[in-house]
Amino acid sequence: MVYSAGAEHHHRSSTECHWAAMSLPLEDLAAAGQAIVGRDLTAPKVNTLIRPPPGLMSRLLRLHEAAGHLAATGPDILAHPETAKMIERELIQVMVRCLTESRPERICACHQRGPVMRRFEQMIEANHGKPLYLAEICAALGVPARTLRRHCQLHLGMGPNQYLLLRRMHLARRALALADPTSRSVTDIATNYGFWELGRFSVAFHKLFGESPSATLRGPANPKSLDDRTRPTLFG
Repeated sequence: MVYSAGAEHHHRSSTECHWAAMSLPLEDLAAAGQAIVGRDLTAPKVNTLIRPPPGLMSRLLRLHEAAGHLAATGPDILAHPETAKMIERELIQVMVRCLTESRPERICACHQRGPVMRRFEQMIEANHGKPLYLAEICAALGVPARTLRRHCQLHLGMGPNQYLLLRRMHLARRALALADPTSRSVTDIATNYGFWELGRFSVAFHKLFGESPSATLRGPANPKSLDDRTRPTLFG
């Protein structure tokens, strides 16, 4: 993926994935293109998908992995200017070849995160730890529910109601795990997060987390595993 200057982007993966990144100042990219392939390279006007030849892509991945490994295990080696310059030069050369020896594919605008999702994410972040509901979100964003539903389905793989329900479940789980069982009850905590039908809440909770709400309330808390910002595929 080659991103345009100042671009926003949003990706959803249904399976395990790994990301790595490289970047160059625009003037350095232009100079590298001129030196390596005889023409200036500029940032694309829109986010662009590049499919390099397999051999070049494998070479870039190996170099990138080696540089990362060296940075983690031998930072003193990279402190030497000549060594760092040599690694950088090789990475840039292969990256430029990947960019120029392949056919770019423009990314459909529908796959880029728009203003609606950006404001949705900002509202979730601004209300960290607080349950939110579809009506108040739509009112705050100034969009009808069908519009938010279409964006969420595209970017999150689920509708806003399902996302907000999962978010409230995680918030309730965190509250249960951190609560004092001698002074708080499952009913008290569940209703605080909008779960009025306790039987359905208990069944859904067990299906999602593998234990009953009462077991979570009585069990030892593991704050790291309860951070509701770490849920896969969901932001906030």
